[in-house]
Amino acid sequence: MINTALSLTNFRNHHQTDVTWGEHVNIITGPNGAGKTNLIDALHYLCMGRSFTSSSDMYVVRQEAPSFLVKGTFRGSIRSNFEVACSYSRGEGKRLWVNDSPLDRHADLIGLVPVVLVSPDDRRLTGEGPAERRSFLDALISQTSPSYLDDLIRYRRIVRQRNRLLSDQHLPQSQLDLMLEPWDRQLAETGSRIIAKRGALVGMFQSYLEKAHSELAGSGLVPSISYRTFCDLGEQPQPDAGRIQQDYLTALRESAERERERRLTLTGPHRDELVFFLNGMELRKFGSQGQHRIFALALKMAQLYFYNDELEDLPVFLLDDVFGDLDPQRTDTVMQMLLQHEGQSFITAAHPDKISGFSASGRNRITTFGVSAGRVEQTSH
Repeated sequence: MINTALSLTNFRNHHQTDVTWGEHVNIITGPNGAGKTNLIDALHYLCMGRSFTSSSDMYVVRQEAPSFLVKGTFRGSIRSNFEVACSYSRGEGKRLWVNDSPLDRHADLIGLVPVVLVSPDDRRLTGEGPAERRSFLDALISQTSPSYLDDLIRYRRIVRQRNRLLSDQHLPQSQLDLMLEPWDRQLAETGSRIIAKRGALVGMFQSYLEKAHSELAGSGLVPSISYRTFCDLGEQPQPDAGRIQQDYLTALRESAERERERRLTLTGPHRDELVFFLNGMELRKFGSQGQHRIFALALKMAQLYFYNDELEDLPVFLLDDVFGDLDPQRTDTVMQMLLQHEGQSFITAAHPDKISGFSASGRNRITTFGVSAGRVEQTSH
């Protein structure tokens, strides 16, 4: 997938910015605060419908402006040319369009323009709690499987409704049990499909992770992932969703008393964990800072390789300030991987000297842009 043109109106520090990109590697340089990250955050909006730098759309609107608008023109193998637009207005919220047709659900955008993002926040993947890793896994699968995303949305709605019932202190026990029963069935049916899909994906993803980690770190350390849920998924490449559903109903019965005490749903994929290992040692407990950084980067490179194989259109690859804490050897490795990638990449760099040598060696595949105070100029092709 190629983003040929991007337009920003009142988006962070960009009053009105229009950019025509190169088809392969686009390097965006400029001082801190100039608006480099804002450009790829705008692309992320067009791919995922949200910012990767801000928790709320309201903080993305340019100061004193009533709204922002982001538009992008894309070219792919399935859709020859199409436009995606995203707007947010204070008091009215966010809206998304494809070719001027409004999307009924924001979820309908996911997967239309597949994307892989590498950012400094990736360190949270390996160092913080399980919610970060579940979010990575869900985003990874959702861009390849609309049915998984639908199940995920449905499951979260069921959990909210079920928690609302559990938190009602005025319901007699017998009435609560009666009202929970249909939600339990829906929870087990939907949750079992999510678990089965996650289990299958983790099994497939292992080889991609090993490849990416070997390229970045060399030989000697073997990465692995363990997906941990409330039941045994067995050894089959595709776990049996029907068996998981029965185990789920059993687990709900066994946890009923604890759930009523805690007033929360305690069993299901929203409580599952991904555990990362290097040579069998748990990364979160025993890994060095450098090993965490390389593992997180390898996860994103593995995601890129996985999408390259699974999707008809190559993903857009966004890299925000990834070279700041990489040594020259690994910077060289990442740039070579990007030059070999057939899809389109966007790199922001506050210190272009770290990657300046590649502009010459890969001049036929690299386009560079300079950003200053929200103004963008192409500096070479």
